[in-house]
Amino acid sequence: MARSEEISNNLNILGCGTNIVGNIVSQGDVRVDGTLEGNLTTQSKLVIGNTGKIVGEIKCKDCEVSGTVKGKMQVENLLMLKSTAVMEGEIRTSKLAIEPNAVFSGTCSMSTAVPEESYNG
Repeated sequence: MARSEEISNNLNILGCGTNIVGNIVSQGDVRVDGTLEGNLTTQSKLVIGNTGKIVGEIKCKDCEVSGTVKGKMQVENLLMLKSTAVMEGEIRTSKLAIEPNAVFSGTCSMSTAVPEESYNG
């Protein structure tokens, strides 16, 4: 396995009951079940669980939200807002899927030309 494959296969977890104030930068997948007050950038997938909450700016390749997000989201490929999701802010993505009962309040811009340099952390 190449070094870049090892990094992208890493899973970083912010567990339920954990609160972080600050920024997170990762090349691997990230799962948030706790609270982050700050920006999160990953070159891979971000999953925000039912108990997860992020207040800040998010930049990632793919994202699945079941929890709460307040701020800006920039998703290179697919953003999925699950039925329990609460999103308040600005979204920029290529593809957006919103399940029934999800709450979205804000603006959304969809384009296949999301700038690549935005994901370099």
